Formats: sequence, structure tokens, C-alpha cells
Amino acid sequence: MTDGLRKGLTAYGDAGFSLFLRKAFIKAAGYSDDALDRPIVGITNTYSDYNPCHGNVPQILEAVKRGVMLSGAMPFVFPTISIAESFAHPTSMYLRNLMAMETEEMIRAQPMDAVVVIGGCDKTLPAQIMAAVSADLPTVVIPVGPMVVGHHKGEVLGACTDCRRLWAKYRAGEMDDSEIEAVNGRLAPSVGTCMVMGTASTMACITEALGLSLPMSATIPAPHAERFRSAEASGRVAAEMANAKGPKPSELLTPAAFRNAQVVLQAIGGSTNGLVHLTAIAGRTPHAIDLDAFDEIGREVPVLVDLKPSGDHYMEHFHHAGGVPKLMKQLGDLIDLDCRSITGQSLREIVAAAEDVPGQDVIRARKDAIKPEGGLAVLRGNLAPRGAVIKHSAASPKLLQHTGRAVVFESIEDMTLRVDDPDLDVSADDVLVLRNAGPKGAPGMPEAGYLPIPKKLARGGTKDMVRISDARMSGTAFGTIVLHITPESAVGGPLALVRTGDMIRLDVAKRSIDLLVDDAELAKRRAALQQQPTPEWAERGYAHLFHETILQADDGCDFDFMRRRGKG
Repeated sequence: MTDGLRKGLTAYGDAGFSLFLRKAFIKAAGYSDDALDRPIVGITNTYSDYNPCHGNVPQILEAVKRGVMLSGAMPFVFPTISIAESFAHPTSMYLRNLMAMETEEMIRAQPMDAVVVIGGCDKTLPAQIMAAVSADLPTVVIPVGPMVVGHHKGEVLGACTDCRRLWAKYRAGEMDDSEIEAVNGRLAPSVGTCMVMGTASTMACITEALGLSLPMSATIPAPHAERFRSAEASGRVAAEMANAKGPKPSELLTPAAFRNAQVVLQAIGGSTNGLVHLTAIAGRTPHAIDLDAFDEIGREVPVLVDLKPSGDHYMEHFHHAGGVPKLMKQLGDLIDLDCRSITGQSLREIVAAAEDVPGQDVIRARKDAIKPEGGLAVLRGNLAPRGAVIKHSAASPKLLQHTGRAVVFESIEDMTLRVDDPDLDVSADDVLVLRNAGPKGAPGMPEAGYLPIPKKLARGGTKDMVRISDARMSGTAFGTIVLHITPESAVGGPLALVRTGDMIRLDVAKRSIDLLVDDAELAKRRAALQQQPTPEWAERGYAHLFHETILQADDGCDFDFMRRRGKG
């Protein structure tokens, strides 16, 4: 087996010439033969001026390179796509699969014996892990880490749960223009990902639970020196993996490892996005995620981490309380401790070394849980025959069993135009319905599921109401919100049949979401549905590829041809 610079030689028809030419050109960068004879660790560079979440990547890169070289291997940094949530049009999810494809192909195309992937902002970690699983090269994952907390008028602030809470106050007229502008400058006081249990933090915790990153790497704040020491240690591990030719992702990502990830996702009150991403990652392996089994895990696993939006604290507090190792210790027999990590340790060894922090109240014991059940529930019914998801740990308890009249918005644009219309026929007991916001319909299944409370209701004191859609929701958001209705309305799912005035029944305890319209009427409405032509936005390029091959939420919204067995 070839390794180092001899791997994957460019096809010139003469292997000796291919290596000769490769060495000739790389020597232009000043490398010696000694350096070029070492095992190679590729390191992804996801830095971008558009991505402040990844603002510490240059320092992380230097630390990783240091760790690689201290262990006798040769680091090679290469650029990949960088996706920043608030800068990606139409949505970052639209670009996740593109990043996964590009990262996978660059890992395959360039000579490396191991790879370090660096990511954070929401869709980057799942994209990189999807790529790593498919390429199946020894891989170390480094999250960029959460930002530190902000402050406003003596109150601790966190992007972006408090972004949404304070924006809602502004919409309700409880905060004026000058104060919301002051808040705008205080919500994100440093580089790094959101410091609440949003999607970025969720995916970092899942990654650590899967054994793909170093212990504690999920929670170290982005600006802290410890983040860079962890990066150096990650470089050392990557060099060891390059020499040992493993472990590969296929050796670590067992059914037990995926179950551990699902347990942790429930116990942290994680983002609903985490389920979509974990499903996509598992779809690249032989071990698919079963939504009903995930829901059963949620009934068994309590929420133990007291973080916003399901609790009160922030990621840096989670870190100082002992991080994911301490959480797994508290979870006890709910975690399979025989699973292994990239470090070569078992989770049993990692958990045994978890720090005990006297007096901390962020990571609870099972007997003192934040919520008796996990953060996420899977719903089914005639409105979601293939499933829907609710983050009931961040919902209003009084609305978890609710029947209300549907107020339907045909699209995000329709919602934007009408939701604040004073003449909109809506009350706090109604159910807001958004359709055509799924993977194909939007496109990209944007985080539009957090439908705003109509302004006239917000100013009347309404803080929450039932909202349902085929869209996603930011993991930082809160409220009684049903998401990922599958199949989506754009492909003829039942959501396309709902009309304003219909009654909808939500019963989270029974895991049901139903449209209270008889079957005969629904059949008549379905017969009247018109087949949708290929939209103008999807006529060429990546948009066309996306539209033609994107899967539904229950399959992780991957492309049909990118799963383990390809399109077949």
C-alpha cells in the first residue's frame, strides 16, 4: 500500500514520472526530501471573512500543524467551502451537501494518510463528517468552539436564543430602536459558534459522543487558550493515526456509537437539526437512524444539561462543569462505554477521567433532571405519515396537547407579507401553518419554522402558539413548533392539503399530529392538486442537481446518489 506523497498519483500514464513531477512542483514551496518522505496529514481550512464563527481557524491551523510536526508527520493545509449560517443564501442547509461533496473529493484527490477537519457553524461539521465517512480515511474532527457570553443591563446574553427572545420583545413594542441596536452589538462578543445549545453546539457534542474528536473538544470556548492546546493535541492524534492507518470512521461508527450519539442528543436538549444531520451521516454507513427508535430513546433519556433554549446556562458553563465526558458519566448505563474514540481510549476510560466540579448545577444527575424525557419527540399522523419533530423541552407545556384552527401561509414570502397584517384573521388559539418551505419547496429547508407571532397578538401579550411547517428551525429557538413535516408539501405531502379553517390536533404525549378532515375530503383535495413543474431557480447548475436529487428529512436531506449505496 502506498502512502504519503506516493498516494493517488495523477494519471499521466507513467507512475514514476507522476511522482517525479509531483515532487518537483511541491519542492517549489521549499520542502526538503526529509519532509516529503513523512506521512501526510491533510488539514481543512474553512476560514472566511464571511464566517466570524470560524474566526479562530487561523490559530487552530497553526496549533494543529505544530502537533502534527511534533509527532513526526507532515501537515498540508488545503481550503474548502466555508458556510456561515447568517450569510448563506438562500440557506446554509442548501449548501451542506455541496460542502460534503467538495470535502470528500478533495480528501480523495490529494495525497494524505489522515485528515483533520475543522468546522463549527451549523452545517460545516455535519458536511465534513459526511465527507469523512464516505472517504473513510482516518479523521480527526475539531470544532471551532462556542463564543463567550455577552451582557446587557446586567443580563447575560447568548446568540442566538436571546437574539430571538429580544427581537420578539422589540416586535411586541417592549424594546425601542436604540435598545435593540445596543443589544445587536452585545449578542456576539467574540468569534466562535452560538454559545447556547443550538445546532453548532449540538453537532460538536454529537461528534464527541461518536468518538470522532478529542474529549472536551465540543465545549471549549473559541477564544480560550485551551482550544488551541486541544488543536495541537488533535494534530498529534492525527499523526499517530496516519502512521497506524487508523482507526477509520468505519471502525468507530458502529450501531452502538450512533445510539450513544442519539442518547446525547436527547440529554442535551439538542437542536432538531441535529437529528437531520445525524441521519445524513448514518446514511453514509450501513447503520441508518430509525426515527421511532430515536423517539423511544427520548422517552428513556432525560434532559440533563441546563442550557438555553431548554434551560438557563451557556456553553462555557457546560464546559467548566465537565463537558460531554461528565454528561456521559451522569448518563451511566444509557451510554455504551465500550465504544472507542480516535484517541484509542474507550468511552469508559474517558468517562472515568471526567472532572468532578463541586457545586456545579449545569450537568444534572438523572434523579435531578431538567426534563423527565429527552429534548426531541417524533410525531406521526395523517399530516406527517413519515414523521415530524418537535423540541418539546423548549415548548410551552400547556400547548403540548392542543387543537386549533389552521391559518395557512403558502410560502415564506406569503408569511412575510401577511403575518403582521392587522386584518389577518388569527387568534392565539389558532395553529400557524407554513408550507412550501421544505427541502425542495423553499429550496433547502430553511430555518423558517420559527414562524413569528403575528404582531397584533405579540403586542397583546401572546408569547407562544402552535406552529407547524415542513421547514427547519434554528437549534437556538424555542416555542411549540412542529417541524420537518414529511413528506413536504412541494412533493404532494399532506401539508399541501391543509386549508385555513381546518382543525389540527397536536398531542405530544401520544406523539401525534393530525388534520381533522375526513378521508373523502382529503382525497378530493389531493385529486385537485396540480403537478409542480421544475421551478425556474432549478433549471441549471447546482440548483438543478439539488432539486432533482434531494431527499426528505427522514433521510437526512442528503442527495440520493451520495448515500452509502448510491442512488440504487
